[in-house]
Amino acid sequence: MLSDRSYMRDDYPRRGTSALTWLISALVAIFVLQCVFLRWFHADRALESLLELSIANLKAGKVWTLATYGLLHDTGNLLHVVGNLLGLYFLGRVLQPVMGSRRFFWFFATAIVTGGVLWAATHWQTGFGQAIGASAGVAGLFVVFACLHPDEPLTFLLFFFLPVTLKPKYVAFTLLAFELAGFVYYEVLGAASPLASPVAFSAHLGGMAAGFIYFRFIHEGQWRFKASSPDVELPAWLQKKKPAAPAAYQVDLTNRDDLKAEVDRILDKINSQGFGSLTADEKRLLDEARDLLSRR
Repeated sequence: MLSDRSYMRDDYPRRGTSALTWLISALVAIFVLQCVFLRWFHADRALESLLELSIANLKAGKVWTLATYGLLHDTGNLLHVVGNLLGLYFLGRVLQPVMGSRRFFWFFATAIVTGGVLWAATHWQTGFGQAIGASAGVAGLFVVFACLHPDEPLTFLLFFFLPVTLKPKYVAFTLLAFELAGFVYYEVLGAASPLASPVAFSAHLGGMAAGFIYFRFIHEGQWRFKASSPDVELPAWLQKKKPAAPAAYQVDLTNRDDLKAEVDRILDKINSQGFGSLTADEKRLLDEARDLLSRR
């Protein structure tokens, strides 16, 4: 009967919704709310003022905006939200099975917070501008992907119609150079951005840094450092005594009885445990005994 099958019973454990699905759903839902507030209530700044990252919000005590700014996107630029959703989806399909659903979620959130902290540190003195978008989290995911699959070919649609195949490591280095150049020119030197909404290069760099730190010190587990040797040698009575080295394997080949007894022991060992159980010295002794007995 169907009820005898575990997956047909009501008590069969169902698979929960993945973190990737929750993140995509949250980004879509918040973007829809932004559009609703803008189109229906003409209150386009109501939601942004509560969730966007700005120096004014931080000074007002809205510390949560270091994370919630990643939920908002530019309603006047559809590519902003679509690009982040596509990047999150395709990278998440590859990375979530490797990282696990919970770690994937917390890493994405941490990358956004790291990007927010770097952005806030960059603009704290000027207090100008706002940061929105999940690009810092997507940038962090891409760095993790590039570290895991540096030479796996990726095909991009340049200008949406020209396919270009590149290796992730080269794309990551190019992206890093682009973000650094934009960070220095527009955010540090203060050049005017040609875009209506300035790009938060510092937030992207923060997300990329989080991706590299995660891969280097958490995924690979290389957070322990080798202990350096002491500058001063301990006294002999405090030093840990090393076990004495085993005596060299020696048999008196001039004594025929000893040689025969040792060869018999080795042959018995081969018979019971196989030839692979012999040590290098035992194999050498067999060869020497064979040569010696053949000369006699």
